[in-house]
Amino acid sequence: MIALSIKTLLLTAYGLDGALPAIVATPAFGVLFISRVTAVLVATQATGSSALQVHTRYRFTSTTPDPEGRARCVSLGLQCHGNTLGASCFHFGQLSYVAAMTVTKTIRAGEVTAPTVAGRWRVELALTIRLAVPMALTQFGQIVMMTTDLVLIGRLGDAALAAAALAHTVLFAAFTLGMGLVSAVAPLASQAYGARQPRMVRRALRVGLWAAVILGVPMTLVQFRGEDILVALGQLPQAAALAGRYLTGMAGAIIPAWAFIALRNFMGAVDRPAPALWITLTAIPINAVVAYTLIYGAFGLPAFDLRGAGLATTLVDVGMCAAAVWVAYARRPFKKYRVLGRLWRPDWRLFVKLVVVGLPISGALLLEYGLFAAAALLMGRISTSAVAAHQIALQTAALLYMVPFGIALAGTVRVGHAAGRRDSLATRRAGFVAIGLAVAFMGLMTVIVGAARQVIPLLFLGTNTPQSADTIALAATLLALGATFFISDGLQTAAGGALRGLNDTGVPMLFSALSFWGVGFVSCVWLAFPMGLGAIGVWIGLSLGTAVYAGLLMWRFHALTARHYLPAVSAAT
Repeated sequence: MIALSIKTLLLTAYGLDGALPAIVATPAFGVLFISRVTAVLVATQATGSSALQVHTRYRFTSTTPDPEGRARCVSLGLQCHGNTLGASCFHFGQLSYVAAMTVTKTIRAGEVTAPTVAGRWRVELALTIRLAVPMALTQFGQIVMMTTDLVLIGRLGDAALAAAALAHTVLFAAFTLGMGLVSAVAPLASQAYGARQPRMVRRALRVGLWAAVILGVPMTLVQFRGEDILVALGQLPQAAALAGRYLTGMAGAIIPAWAFIALRNFMGAVDRPAPALWITLTAIPINAVVAYTLIYGAFGLPAFDLRGAGLATTLVDVGMCAAAVWVAYARRPFKKYRVLGRLWRPDWRLFVKLVVVGLPISGALLLEYGLFAAAALLMGRISTSAVAAHQIALQTAALLYMVPFGIALAGTVRVGHAAGRRDSLATRRAGFVAIGLAVAFMGLMTVIVGAARQVIPLLFLGTNTPQSADTIALAATLLALGATFFISDGLQTAAGGALRGLNDTGVPMLFSALSFWGVGFVSCVWLAFPMGLGAIGVWIGLSLGTAVYAGLLMWRFHALTARHYLPAVSAAT
């Protein structure tokens, strides 16, 4: 048996897949604010004479609490018995450890056991949930603000509400194009964080902010031509004019909204997603007050109707972006990354990598959302009740989608951390934990939605009247059909997030084209019209396309991680 005699112990929480973790000795009586220590492992065989000494130097720069380190230390089964090991966990730089008591103690190797396989999976599940909850709630907050705007616009009349829908069509196409680029900040920053390269974390955010500005300027100008675009697409001039007023007010929201997403992804990448949530929650009531004031006129200001709604969105997005910049710049633990340092400095190599990773994300999003837009047009060819029922079922799915989307963001971060550490087993574990968590949640929601399918339409339509009876019945049927759609949608979302953590976005975009259009759209048209299934056929087609996409993404992630694939991580220069 091996015996280890030391003065003070530091047990790293990384590299646990090997044998005994590294033992670090220092003459300091307190393990705080250490700038450099020397690791010494002395192993003496019970039978004999040989001793092995390994010297490794580490530099620590911060004392930020690390919940991941604490969880990993707990998974080791370390407990405080007298003067054996202390229970305090700290975080220096990106190295987590347990600080020992400062008395001489002999610890036998058998007393420090590596975590079990089940223990590693439990820890991964806990860490994923800890990241996913604030991320999902942040998305819910965004939905709440959008819903508030639509409710206030709806009081202006049906024409205003229809114009807002048309305006969002133009805005959405432009916004999605840049959303993929700023979303790529998450995997790049996460991998740098896992690789213990804080400068690369800052650079990943920097190129994301540059992308928001470079692409945002022309996309903002496009919004001022929104009326002309809608007229060219065959919309009525009156409706296009109203939509144009809304777009001119909202045009300035694109750059700050993209910048906020980049900053939010940076915060998540360094395991601190909560500030983005608090900013969003604070913005919800502010958005309601500002939107009401500018739409209807209050506090001495005139009523700006639809343009006021757009201006309110711009002002709130600018405020959220400013708050996120201040938190990232001035608050711990983000302050140490100096996110505004050398912001003006070009970083074209990393910028190109951001584009390579991010543009396919935008492409996949456009292909997916394009299918659902096409499905709405198909419903319009069937009946008015079909359109209304489809919208009810789709809005229900969109609300449920926020949770697996948050899980997918967490999966991207967790897989990216493991990829940065060059831990292929951990990348596989992190991805499948995220996928399993998303499927479990959507499975539970499917049961609940199925049981409440007769009640959910009433939340949208109010009381059950003879005029709405057909819509309620059809919506209930579509919600029942959504059983397969909800689960496969959660699966494909989480699997896509896991693949992004490996920078694998090009092949998933091709899968998206094949699944959503080669299978989904063709099935929608064929089942709805030649087969005569109508709205039910459209939803079966949507379910088939989503299921194929989910299966392909699952296969892709399994194939990559089974051969221990790891992406190249950019080195700090």
